[in-house]
Amino acid sequence: MEKLIVATSPHLRSTDTTHSIMRDVLIALLPATVASVVLFGFRAALMVLICVASAVIAEALFCLICKRPQTVGDLSAAVTGLLLALNLPAKTALWQCAVGSVFAIIVVKCLFGGIGCNFANPAITARIFMLISFGQVAGGSDTVFADQVAGATPLAAIKAGETAIPSLTDMLIGKHGGAIGETCAVALIIGFIYLVVRRVIHWETPVIFVGTVFLLSLIIKQDVSAAVYQVLGGGLLIGAIFMATDYVTTPINRAGKWVFALGCGIITVLIRFWGSYPEGVSFSILIMNILSPYIEKWCAKKPLGGEKNA
Repeated sequence: MEKLIVATSPHLRSTDTTHSIMRDVLIALLPATVASVVLFGFRAALMVLICVASAVIAEALFCLICKRPQTVGDLSAAVTGLLLALNLPAKTALWQCAVGSVFAIIVVKCLFGGIGCNFANPAITARIFMLISFGQVAGGSDTVFADQVAGATPLAAIKAGETAIPSLTDMLIGKHGGAIGETCAVALIIGFIYLVVRRVIHWETPVIFVGTVFLLSLIIKQDVSAAVYQVLGGGLLIGAIFMATDYVTTPINRAGKWVFALGCGIITVLIRFWGSYPEGVSFSILIMNILSPYIEKWCAKKPLGGEKNA
């Protein structure tokens, strides 16, 4: 009994650090980043540079002014900047990229206490802020290889009843309009596989999110091809893989993650088919981010001998 050690939780610890996790996310985003430069040209590389640099500088200055320990070394600001850049169309003005990154870091992240305290995904919230503030962020951009009618994204063209839409092969490799990081499905799937193999994320959330959109689209359209376009078009893959799996703004328990992903899928379909926007991923993730604490409470397991949560 003299060797009995009593301590508070957590009793299980991991050797993973914020730095190592964010490094893996950056590596997983590398295929999509390279694809964005290949598909959209030098403009995409410049956007990535501006967004990442603005995010890192904003966090460094905030910590300096508020006399807080510097946190840019954990790479979370770099991840936020890169995710925001990949969710923007190539026609976005560079100064708007900088404003969006600063908003993500200062308003959504730092003012709420920094990493681990933000109520919503900074990149998603900043994208919606830019969508509302800057009209050109609402639409996508043509790749250097694609020449779509009026520059419409596939989802916008489908919603408008257009027949001139890219082939499914073009959808997979990214030869269509859209945000610079969302068009190449193959690159995003490679990133997903890397994150699952590295055990950075669980496969359930992206699969349930994407699967819900596919099944509901299939029920609504009664067409497998149309359902596949809903999966490959827009920001579904990048949102499901890289933002719906955010540690901070999603439930920590397994059942909660399933409910979160299911809710994201349902809201996305509702917005895409009956909303004014052809895309709904960003709004769905933000809404479920806000509901995440309640989902986590509702889905929490009852401790042995404890009472069920009210």
